[in-house]
Amino acid sequence: MGFGEKILRYQDAILRDLAELVKVPSVRSEALPGMPFGKESAAALQLALEQAQRLGLTVKNVDNYAGHAEYGDGEEYAAVLAHVDVVPAGGDWESDPFTMVIRDGCCYGRGTADDKGEAVVALYCLKALMDEKVPVKRKIRVILGAGEETGSEDMRYYFSKEPLPVMGFTPDAEYGVCNREKGMLHIKISGKPSPVVRRFDAGIVYNAVPARAEAELCCSKDAFEKLQEAAKTEEGKFGFTATSEGGKVVSLGVASHAMQPQEGKNAASYLLCLLRKVFLEEEMGPLLSFASKQIGMEYSGAAMGVACEDAESGMLTLNLGMVKSSEEEAFLGIDIRYPVTADGEKILSGIRGAAEKAGLSFDAESHSKPLYLPAESPFIQLLKDAYKEVTGEEAELYSTGGGTYARSLKGRGVAFGPFFADEPDRKLHNCGEHIEIERFMVHAQICLEAMYRMATAE
Repeated sequence: MGFGEKILRYQDAILRDLAELVKVPSVRSEALPGMPFGKESAAALQLALEQAQRLGLTVKNVDNYAGHAEYGDGEEYAAVLAHVDVVPAGGDWESDPFTMVIRDGCCYGRGTADDKGEAVVALYCLKALMDEKVPVKRKIRVILGAGEETGSEDMRYYFSKEPLPVMGFTPDAEYGVCNREKGMLHIKISGKPSPVVRRFDAGIVYNAVPARAEAELCCSKDAFEKLQEAAKTEEGKFGFTATSEGGKVVSLGVASHAMQPQEGKNAASYLLCLLRKVFLEEEMGPLLSFASKQIGMEYSGAAMGVACEDAESGMLTLNLGMVKSSEEEAFLGIDIRYPVTADGEKILSGIRGAAEKAGLSFDAESHSKPLYLPAESPFIQLLKDAYKEVTGEEAELYSTGGGTYARSLKGRGVAFGPFFADEPDRKLHNCGEHIEIERFMVHAQICLEAMYRMATAE
């Protein structure tokens, strides 16, 4: 039997520490002195490091951006990267999202699947190596970030202070081995507010499909009634409330991760398309008109001329993650995942041109270039061997539209696990997020097997 099975003896302790970590609502908030991602993200990072310290591991906090726990000695090190921040709870949960509940063999709670569960498992893998007194060729480190969900600047800062590992993986995707990650763009497009839509509010982050959108309208009673009539034939779920100025419309959709916007139902897009059925372009205003015409219900970028795909990683996806309009400001937040062989600068240029043609301001807030690690890499083979040792099956190579910490390793690492291709949706970035304990402990065995091999490989 492989080394990985030794993690099973720690299952109860893993679930106990995970429940403790889930209690911290570590959604990014306003930066405070010494807390770049806010109070709760810093608290979650500190708690995870305290848990590691209680296990007997050496720990270091790097200015509350990230921190690490490690085992072993040596000049070089291998690493597992996980994060302790989470996306907002959102939606309608059956139980408190920040209280872990075990039901039907599953752990429910925000962060159980993404990525607190993986963080706790990795720490216990270090403990297993330590308890077995494994002689290592290099140190093995678990790096924990506090700002992954909002752009991964935590790892950029961490690696400005700490050296890169010689190899590493992040358990923040699926099995087999993700050796290709699409390029990622976050774009903000701004314009003048609408004279009719006094307030439009949808989305909290760029990288999630908004499940709810609201619009407050200043319009005639007749126009509001036409809107209600139009909703009967439009896709989407709407609620209407008449007001003295006109009315309020609520649009309900289904949240999803931005890497697969087609899996959700974009409440903002539904509402924009409904408004466009009744109001003229000058009533909608340039920004909301642009959003309804140049994005609408699309997620391919075709209307802006940036649609593309390749055999290695599939098609470009575009997610309208935020729409905010008030008397003070009006902007759209867009998340794009583009194929590994595509030119990100060309895509940016295409969207900039479409926005400026409509008289809008364009800001490329972030650009993370694609990751592509060759299949013949010795490290890829190490991970495949670890997977086969535990499961008896071959680990396939695949691509993702997700953005993981693997990009920060600059060609020295990939995403690896924790979920399996035949698993049901674990509701990452959605209400009802959960892990199935039995399957997750198979991941734990693979994780330990891989960490053992990274620590001992020549």
